[in-house]
Amino acid sequence: MNILMVEDDNSVAEMMKMFFAKEDWNVEIAEDGVQAIEKFKQDSKKYDIITLDLNLPKKDGMQVAKEIREISKQIPIIMLTARDSESDQILGLGIGADEYVTKPFSPLALIARIKALYRRSHLDSPKAATSKNYDVVTNHLKISKDRREVLFDDHPVEGLTPKEFDLLLTMAKNPKQVFSRDKLLELVWGYEYFGEERTVDAHIKKLRQKLEKAGPQVIQTVWGVGYKFDDSEV
Repeated sequence: MNILMVEDDNSVAEMMKMFFAKEDWNVEIAEDGVQAIEKFKQDSKKYDIITLDLNLPKKDGMQVAKEIREISKQIPIIMLTARDSESDQILGLGIGADEYVTKPFSPLALIARIKALYRRSHLDSPKAATSKNYDVVTNHLKISKDRREVLFDDHPVEGLTPKEFDLLLTMAKNPKQVFSRDKLLELVWGYEYFGEERTVDAHIKKLRQKLEKAGPQVIQTVWGVGYKFDDSEV
């Protein structure tokens, strides 16, 4: 795995480099936001995942995440920050981060999250691009897990982040089933997110905005419970 770690704290960067080396992962360090954007622009296909500190010199993590998302919608981003306020987390996730880890953190826990996010974002053996097989077919949607492709009435839904895609896939596989926020956290994030139910809300909001560019809204809010996918009456 090739990781771009954007971190201005040298002690944290050096510590994680040692842990990454034990996993046989390659890592490049960017010490400020400007350097991070420059490295990513040079070769955006080079990296499998980005760990991004929020408090950076020259350009903060929020702006870096925003600019990276303008270049790539697919690269997984994990934000690392000493800030733990809910508003910062929602803002970061809304901009396009896939995970949010507060400092101080356990290196082993971070590695576990990286592995889980990587597995969800990079599938083992993609089908040929010309294949017309889809894993989920509903009244209006077609979804391919291998190609990470979503069609709404045969029109592509563009720019879905890994988490947005996984949320849509999870719900569309079970039309009309109501999913609580806790259940979506369990199924999509793969571990318990204590007190972070708004993580789901932030991702659902962005997902709805992208779906609405292709067609009518198919993700419904079930008040007091959670969300469901239903395109039967669209």
